[in-house]
Order: sequence, then C-alpha cells, then structure tokens
Amino acid sequence: MCGRITQHRQPQAYAEVLDIPLRQANSAAARHPSYNTPPGSTPWFIHAFEDDGPMFDTLHWGYRPSWAAEKGMAMAINARIEKAATGRYFRHMWQRGRVLVPADGWYEWTGEAGNKDPWYIRRSDDAPMFLAAITNFRPDREDCEGCGLVIVTAPAEAGMVDVHDRRPLVLAPEDARLWMDPHMPAEGAEQLARSMALPAEAFTWYRVSRDVNRVGSSRPQMIAPLDE
Repeated sequence: MCGRITQHRQPQAYAEVLDIPLRQANSAAARHPSYNTPPGSTPWFIHAFEDDGPMFDTLHWGYRPSWAAEKGMAMAINARIEKAATGRYFRHMWQRGRVLVPADGWYEWTGEAGNKDPWYIRRSDDAPMFLAAITNFRPDREDCEGCGLVIVTAPAEAGMVDVHDRRPLVLAPEDARLWMDPHMPAEGAEQLARSMALPAEAFTWYRVSRDVNRVGSSRPQMIAPLDE
C-alpha cells in the first residue's frame, strides 16, 4: 500500500534529478513541501500531457468514478498493477493518464489496531523518488468532476514484507520519464512497470515517531529514526 508520503524537497530538486525543465502550474508554485502528505490532499505530481513538456501541478489524491460512487464504493488511493492495466476501473487512466508523484519516502504501519507503529521507507541513498501514478486529469478540461490520481502498487519483496505486503512502484529517473510518455503504448508501460521498478534492496526502512499519525502535522522530526 501507499497511504502517506513525504514531499519535503522543493520542486527544483525533483526536476534536476529527473533532468527536466522546471515548469509549474500556479497551484504547484503555491504549494509548500510537506513531511506528511495523506490521501485526500493535493500533492505535487508531474504530467506530460502538453506539447511543451512535463509540468509540475497539484491534484487530489484519490479517485472514484460516478458509477462507483452510486454503488457506495470507497475512494481509491492506490491501483494494483495486477489489474490496473486491464480492469474497468483504471484501464482508461492507464492508457492515457500515466503521471509521476515525486516523493522522498512513504510511511507504513505495523501492529494491532489502536497500537500501530509507523515506519518510514526511503531510498537507501536518500535520493528523490518517482512513484508511478495514473489519473483522469487533463489540463484542457476546466471542470473535471471527480478528477484525481492514484499511486500504482505491487506486491512487496524481500524484507519489505515485514512492514507491509504492498509497495508503491518507484521508478529510476530514466524509466520515470518513459512512464509518463504519452506515446508509449499501454502494454509497453505495463512491461516497464513490472520489470523496472526499483527492488527492495534499493530502500531502507525504520520506525519513526507516532507524531506522523496526526494528519496535518508536518515536521522534519517525523522522518528521523526512532530511538529504541
């Protein structure tokens, strides 16, 4: 799963690692870095829908089409790679709405309900990461009811399963640029996501303070390793 992320760097840092020009929509330029970005908020994301190159923007994290809302289905925040490319719910977004969510890490929780311990997961080299995501957003639609994004996930591997059985798909910069290329066929994007996502060995994880449980709180100490 991916239910909480950090975006504590400035957009310029992500743009430099991704090797793209820094182009920002007004909403992206006005947004501040965060150590605690939950679903339902509007994180930075990067799309390449326009002819003049990738754009940093902000968008609601979560998606539910109208037919799903009528059936009382919950808001989706993640899309499982096992079904996202072909299933009714996400297929159209996979084909024409592949985007990136820049991040520095994400949180997971272990333990029993009411007494869960938060963990922070980041790249071992602490470099910015790029999460594969999909969306129904298009910049030429002024009013897009229900527009949102979801982060693509896959089964966790190796020791990461001790923290959670799912993980977001994290792509290296060169693969991240390919992922959001609108000219790449959906089948090619699926192969890219399945074969090129960074393995568990590329990450480190450790327990952090339960301060992160408070949605709306954002402090650098949240990602500091918890003293045992």
